[in-house]
Amino acid sequence: MRYAQGTTKSGILLPKKKQGEDMKLTTYSYADWCDDKFDRRSIVGYIFFLGTTPISWSSRKESMVALSSYEVEYVAACEASCQAVWLCSLMRELEVELNEKVKLLVDNKSSINLAYHPASHGRSKHIETKFHYIREEVNKGSLEVEYYSSEKQLADVFTKPLKRECFSQLRQLIGVRSVS
Repeated sequence: MRYAQGTTKSGILLPKKKQGEDMKLTTYSYADWCDDKFDRRSIVGYIFFLGTTPISWSSRKESMVALSSYEVEYVAACEASCQAVWLCSLMRELEVELNEKVKLLVDNKSSINLAYHPASHGRSKHIETKFHYIREEVNKGSLEVEYYSSEKQLADVFTKPLKRECFSQLRQLIGVRSVS
């Protein structure tokens, strides 16, 4: 509540689309594995950008306990892919043409590999079937999953407490500005 009270003059500005500017949807997906010391459930988060403007974000504690870091990163990426499909549908209804596939940036190479090559992971049988939705979207060609370094992961701001400098830097990179 103190943070919300102290940031009443901050906001996200939606710039005008420039002539010839490509409309692309990019998302950052991140998970903090076993963050809760009591129940060992992970916090997952994602943020979507239309061009350079954040338009959708989420952060929540998972309802299950992940057995590995790549599993929780895969679950976070799946949740982001579900939101990506919904946002693409919304864009079509609004007659906004996206020029590229949705780009999903994940910082775990094993979860990316699982999204592209399911046969290579015999140890992933325990992951619930609902989380393999991301694989379907990758196979359909509507989603592209890429590696993105943890140090630059913008969705990190939604998953755990950060030092003030790191938090301020990520908040600025997301697009939060003073609107006074």
